[in-house]
Amino acid sequence: MKIAGFDWDNGNWPKCGKHGVSREEIEQVLLDKPVVLADPFPGEPRARAIGKTSAGRYVFLVFMLREMGDEIMLRPISARYMHQKEVEYYEHQT
Repeated sequence: MKIAGFDWDNGNWPKCGKHGVSREEIEQVLLDKPVVLADPFPGEPRARAIGKTSAGRYVFLVFMLREMGDEIMLRPISARYMHQKEVEYYEHQT
């Protein structure tokens, strides 16, 4: 599947940015082969991702794929830096 880009607007950016993660970090994590897990909540087809920025910070993301015309876009829904215990658990799983 080829991703055409990111779907940012006033609906998702404020929620993603409120924890201090930048758009550049979010895009970097999603484009750099993160660990992707199914989201356990029913409803919208969301996924969870865990990845590391170039600065070495671990980020937890919730996102979805959105069809826009003939293109598939990544739509970040929320993002935050991971807590140390989460990082340790993640590192032991990979």
